[in-house]
Amino acid sequence: MPKTSHRVGRFTESVIRRMTRVANKYGAVNLSQGFPDFDPPAELTRALETCATKGPHQYAVTWGAANFRKALAAKQSRFMGLPIDPETNVVVTCGSTEAMMAAMMTACNPGDQVVVFSPFYENYVADTILSGAEPIYVPLRPPDFAFDRGELRRAFEQKPKALILCNPSNPTGKVFTREELEYIAALAVEFDAFVITDEVYEHIVFAPHEHVYMASLPGMFERTISCSSLSKTYSITGWRLGYVIAPPAIIDGARKVHDFLTVGAAAPLQEAAVTALNFPEAYYTELRNEYTALRELFLTGLDEAGLTYTRPQGAYYVMVDISSFGWADDTEFCEWMAREIGVAAVPGSSFFREPVRHLIRFHFAKKPETLAEAVRRIKKLREKK
Repeated sequence: MPKTSHRVGRFTESVIRRMTRVANKYGAVNLSQGFPDFDPPAELTRALETCATKGPHQYAVTWGAANFRKALAAKQSRFMGLPIDPETNVVVTCGSTEAMMAAMMTACNPGDQVVVFSPFYENYVADTILSGAEPIYVPLRPPDFAFDRGELRRAFEQKPKALILCNPSNPTGKVFTREELEYIAALAVEFDAFVITDEVYEHIVFAPHEHVYMASLPGMFERTISCSSLSKTYSITGWRLGYVIAPPAIIDGARKVHDFLTVGAAAPLQEAAVTALNFPEAYYTELRNEYTALRELFLTGLDEAGLTYTRPQGAYYVMVDISSFGWADDTEFCEWMAREIGVAAVPGSSFFREPVRHLIRFHFAKKPETLAEAVRRIKKLREKK
């Protein structure tokens, strides 16, 4: 029998999604894979009901239905502070996962190098490898997950084609400051590199922190490939509606890649989602307030359980230090915790290039009663020490 490609041997299946299967196996509260257990906004689900009967049910324009792109461009122009043209600056994808893959394949040639901050969302390294590129890792050091400017400059001195930036960060909850982003931008300009951003948590940022779009910095729209999705903002992770925003020359390439990857995102879902893209400013304020309350509820529970963690500045994840429990393997700890404690988390080692085995990631995009039950179970960890 012929052998499969070398590339598929260079990365594993998703540890995050495997932990959901572990959670299901043991009936654990799933704080591993980041999706909510509450419904999307009622206006959005009502719109979907209408589309289920009235359509559209056939292909939309490959790079996105015209009304969806128009609504998305208007919304992102408002938040990004940039004039986004729905005809030349947007391609709609099947989730931000495809948006990132399309961006990588548009930006990179086989043999190119790409800077990846570590810890990283696990897809980024797989995207790099599948694109035929090679990652250059730059550590974000716990507990505050800051980068060393000298280390980042040395990475750029290797002439990478791009840097991948997740902001707000999964898994750390870090929100990069304007000063940090300006330093990254200056290096990208100096060494003529793209910045590929993953900004799916753009609207989940906790005061006093603020999200700054890399593309909005002076001179950066031309070299930034902005990727995001509707999944987290509107609690519709299963709808798989993402997008790429970039200058026309980049979008032309991304549209071709997208066309042959997936053809197009689901037409009825795009039609329904226009309703969400037209939500008023108050929706995003309330979203931030709701997630702030969930964060405080969960972190208070972690405090009561005596756990050490890094306070998230954005997104809905928290990295917890399990050093005091004495486990040498964080994956074994997470599987034991799902089985014996009834709560599922993600082993931190799946996010790090470095040999980090003492961190795990929880998420708190759950109903208050779900988090309360998870905390009740987590407190049993003290009995197991």
